[in-house]
Amino acid sequence: MRRSMMFIPGNNSGMLLNADALGADSVIFDLEDAVSPAEKDSARILVRNAMKYLNFSGCEIIIRINSIDTQFWKKDLDEVIPMKPDMIMLPKSGTADHVKAVASYMKEVEEKNGVDRETAIIPLIETALGVENAFEIATSNSRVKAIFLGGEDLTADLRCKRTKKGDEIFYSRGRIVMAARAAGIAAYDTPFTDVEDEEGLRLDAEFAKGLGFTGKAVISPRHVMCINEVFSPTAEEIEYAMEVMEIIKTAKEQGKGAISLRGKMIDAPIVERARQTLEAAKSLGGIQ
Repeated sequence: MRRSMMFIPGNNSGMLLNADALGADSVIFDLEDAVSPAEKDSARILVRNAMKYLNFSGCEIIIRINSIDTQFWKKDLDEVIPMKPDMIMLPKSGTADHVKAVASYMKEVEEKNGVDRETAIIPLIETALGVENAFEIATSNSRVKAIFLGGEDLTADLRCKRTKKGDEIFYSRGRIVMAARAAGIAAYDTPFTDVEDEEGLRLDAEFAKGLGFTGKAVISPRHVMCINEVFSPTAEEIEYAMEVMEIIKTAKEQGKGAISLRGKMIDAPIVERARQTLEAAKSLGGIQ
């Protein structure tokens, strides 16, 4: 289960070296916003070499390439695809055609280099066009395993102020979650950018989880623990889910059509939520 995804600048050798020790489920080696045009080539090589010579067994590796309206994205893929990253993050994904173009070139690079598996894609949706096309993007290609909301660029595109409360991206958050769930894939929320505001971080993460997001990105190692905690099932949730599954099993054995637990009828949605809770807990090692 992927709860936290931490951005690491592709030109920061120190953070690259320690990427799997920062506690995040996934790390995003960023070749786009974090790297100036003059440093694109060197950052690309640095990331490639880090993946080639270091063992990142403790976390998933995602590469944020440059957007397809630049001259850099194909060079990014040429270098990193042979290293077999877990996912490619495509920034400024505005249409299904953007994803299809990248997927097509990824296939060419994989075949050329003898890569024996498809690298997944996570479109980063950070424009009004992308938000409105979220479902089409989510279903554009079989490589798409999740979609991701980028709040900073989105609010710039919307010409509004980015706030901690996030009212300005409420619609976009809902649209992203709805599109992802309809497509049967995961949805990841934008980072909370105030490194010092731990209370604000927790409130923002809990709100995102309440909307249905699978996890949340971070820009600082200081935020990882909180995000992992918020997006992990609690001991009480796991206990209740186990009770639900046990009582359903008993009801089936006894031929009962209706059953209650703690004074509440147990219906199909409750059973499904219990199943999801236990699945998440198992993937995180919380239960066997």
